[in-house]
Amino acid sequence: MALIDVPPGHLGTVVTYLEMRERPKPRPLPSSKLRMKAWPDVTPAQYRTLFERVGGRWLWFSRLRMDDSTLRASICELHAVIDRAGVEVGMVELDFSAPGQCLIRFLGLVPELAGKGHGEWLFAQTLTLAWRKGIERVHVNTCSLDHPAALPSYIKAGFKAYKRAFETFPDPRLLGLLPRDVAPQIPIVG
Repeated sequence: MALIDVPPGHLGTVVTYLEMRERPKPRPLPSSKLRMKAWPDVTPAQYRTLFERVGGRWLWFSRLRMDDSTLRASICELHAVIDRAGVEVGMVELDFSAPGQCLIRFLGLVPELAGKGHGEWLFAQTLTLAWRKGIERVHVNTCSLDHPAALPSYIKAGFKAYKRAFETFPDPRLLGLLPRDVAPQIPIVG
């Protein structure tokens, strides 16, 4: 057994890699008051706003540090989750760049919707989009900083864990990428 020190001003997380190698059996889509729409013309500012709203509490920051041209080049197939008022309340970003594969880059809803039964609908929608013709593998990774229901939800949806890694990185709150008061469940050290 080994404990690994995390430097002051940094965070440490266990990343779990998951995959699905068979299309799930067809089931009726759960009902929801939310809807999904493709968002191919998203601006960097719109993307960052939604990315932070969905992932700030879980310290998503990778896309926040990119300049506009890098971000535009990095965004894959993006779908916004929309509420009845037409407001973006979630996102699904799928990467089909590897032949025969779909990587779920980002998947989430704003924290206010957590625990209200929308997750099953979001997973069903995401898997319907991901398992298109020619796809043999859908994969994703999540980490121990993410919503506590993330990993169990992926497993419930049929994903199988195949690898783990330990990742450290500078705390994005200390870098000014996220407000210092987001993610109160994760104390700032350093």
